[in-house]
Amino acid sequence: MDNTSVTTFIMAAYAVMENYKYVQFAIFLLLYFVIITLNVQLIAIIYRHKELHQPMNAFPCILSINAIYGSTALLPATLIMLTSKTFEVNVKWCLAQVYFLHTYAAIEFCVLAVMGYDRYVAICYPLHYHSIMSVSRVGRLVVLVCLYPVIVFLLYFSLTLQLKFCGAVIQKLYCVNIEVVKNSCSGAPYISIVGLALIMIFIVPQLLMILFSYIQILRVCKQLPKGSQVKALKTCIPHLLTLANYTVGSLFEIFQSRFDMSHVIPEARIFMSLYFVIIPSVVNPVLYGLGTQLIRVHYVKLFLGIKAGTRKEERQRLQLK
Repeated sequence: MDNTSVTTFIMAAYAVMENYKYVQFAIFLLLYFVIITLNVQLIAIIYRHKELHQPMNAFPCILSINAIYGSTALLPATLIMLTSKTFEVNVKWCLAQVYFLHTYAAIEFCVLAVMGYDRYVAICYPLHYHSIMSVSRVGRLVVLVCLYPVIVFLLYFSLTLQLKFCGAVIQKLYCVNIEVVKNSCSGAPYISIVGLALIMIFIVPQLLMILFSYIQILRVCKQLPKGSQVKALKTCIPHLLTLANYTVGSLFEIFQSRFDMSHVIPEARIFMSLYFVIIPSVVNPVLYGLGTQLIRVHYVKLFLGIKAGTRKEERQRLQLK
């Protein structure tokens, strides 16, 4: 890898945030704390309670792990840059952030595709669900959705690692591949075309799997009594909301990367660019924590246990007095 022509990139988008950077620092720090807390809490609840050790709960755990992975690739670097006076980032760190954020995005969509398949099996083949979604098969699916994006993107990213850079300005708060490639001395058009093909690889098969799953779910639901239809479709609501939320964020990012968005105010562009990591990472554990009955019960027990403990301590203090 020969990137010695330029050693740092200037993150130009931070200039827009200069006047309110300490307020924004506090907001981003709070968001990072909330993301870590919510996702670790969901993982811990599912891990600690054996009745939650079901195939359908393995995938929300992967989403939470991926949320921690993606937000850690984004937010600590954002906090550091907000305190910087030059808004410069080392080329090697920038390239590392590109890899982390792109693999986060690809893993997220792969997991959502497999979760759609899980709902299809649960609703269309309820009597065979546990034999089809066995522990070994779920394990293989988890490995697939994690390794497939990591390996495929690495093959593409190896092209970027070979570039020499003549430019040094990135018009975002974080490093993404297309912005890095724009600063190369040569090879940008070719890598951009390959990048579009890669987006199709990560979107089309997964999208077809989701469409197939829900077409089959709707077909089966038409044959069920009204009450059973509602019950079956309610189990799909967390997945559909998660999918819609992440799709909106991804479209925001793709449009900004591929089209001229200069007519949009800078603050709106910043929000749109951060959406695909921050909003799903906050919303997903809430959706699956409150939208899944068994998990919701343990959240309620946890909350009531804290309240009960607080009341018990208060009674002890009163008795001492």
